[in-house]
Amino acid sequence: MDILIWIGAAVSLAGLGGLVWCILRVWRARRAGLSDEELRARIQSVLPVNLGAFLLSALGLMMVVVGILLG
Repeated sequence: MDILIWIGAAVSLAGLGGLVWCILRVWRARRAGLSDEELRARIQSVLPVNLGAFLLSALGLMMVVVGILLG
Protein backbone atom coordinates (compact mmCIF):
# COMPACT_ATOMS: atom_id res chain seq x y z
CA MET A 1 0.00 0.00 0.00
CA ASP A 2 3.03 2.25 -0.03
CA ILE A 3 2.38 3.01 -3.69
CA LEU A 4 -1.13 4.27 -2.84
CA ILE A 5 0.32 6.63 -0.24
CA TRP A 6 2.88 8.04 -2.69
CA ILE A 7 0.36 8.40 -5.50
CA GLY A 8 -2.03 10.12 -3.10
CA ALA A 9 0.71 12.50 -2.00
CA ALA A 10 1.50 13.34 -5.62
CA VAL A 11 -2.18 13.94 -6.42
CA SER A 12 -2.53 16.12 -3.35
CA LEU A 13 0.54 18.15 -4.33
CA ALA A 14 -0.90 18.63 -7.82
CA GLY A 15 -4.07 20.00 -6.22
CA LEU A 16 -2.01 22.29 -4.02
CA GLY A 17 -0.18 23.56 -7.09
CA GLY A 18 -3.52 24.34 -8.71
CA LEU A 19 -4.61 26.27 -5.63
CA VAL A 20 -1.40 28.31 -5.64
CA TRP A 21 -1.94 29.06 -9.34
CA CYS A 22 -5.48 30.29 -8.60
CA ILE A 23 -4.28 32.49 -5.75
CA LEU A 24 -1.59 34.06 -7.92
CA ARG A 25 -4.02 34.63 -10.80
CA VAL A 26 -6.56 36.44 -8.60
CA TRP A 27 -3.85 38.38 -6.80
CA ARG A 28 -2.47 39.66 -10.12
CA ALA A 29 -5.96 40.60 -11.27
CA ARG A 30 -6.58 42.57 -8.08
CA ARG A 31 -3.27 44.42 -8.43
CA ALA A 32 -4.00 45.28 -12.07
CA GLY A 33 -6.61 47.82 -10.99
CA LEU A 34 -9.40 46.42 -13.14
CA SER A 35 -12.95 47.64 -13.01
CA ASP A 36 -15.44 45.71 -10.90
CA GLU A 37 -16.96 43.87 -13.87
CA GLU A 38 -13.57 42.85 -15.30
CA LEU A 39 -12.33 41.67 -11.91
CA ARG A 40 -15.51 39.67 -11.43
CA ALA A 41 -15.08 38.06 -14.85
CA ARG A 42 -11.49 37.05 -14.06
CA ILE A 43 -12.45 35.59 -10.71
CA GLN A 44 -15.33 33.67 -12.30
CA SER A 45 -12.96 32.22 -14.87
CA VAL A 46 -10.64 30.96 -12.11
CA LEU A 47 -13.42 29.46 -10.00
CA PRO A 48 -13.79 26.10 -11.85
CA VAL A 49 -10.03 25.53 -11.67
CA ASN A 50 -10.10 26.38 -7.98
CA LEU A 51 -12.87 23.89 -7.28
CA GLY A 52 -11.11 21.22 -9.33
CA ALA A 53 -7.89 21.81 -7.42
CA PHE A 54 -9.74 21.45 -4.12
CA LEU A 55 -11.28 18.19 -5.34
CA LEU A 56 -7.92 16.87 -6.50
CA SER A 57 -6.30 17.76 -3.20
CA ALA A 58 -9.09 16.12 -1.20
CA LEU A 59 -8.93 12.96 -3.32
CA GLY A 60 -5.19 12.79 -2.82
CA LEU A 61 -5.55 13.10 0.92
CA MET A 62 -8.21 10.37 0.89
CA MET A 63 -5.84 8.11 -1.01
CA VAL A 64 -3.13 8.72 1.58
CA VAL A 65 -5.48 7.91 4.45
CA VAL A 66 -6.75 4.75 2.76
CA GLY A 67 -3.19 3.68 2.04
CA ILE A 68 -2.23 4.20 5.68
CA LEU A 69 -5.28 2.30 6.95
CA LEU A 70 -4.72 -0.62 4.60
CA GLY A 71 -0.97 -0.69 5.14
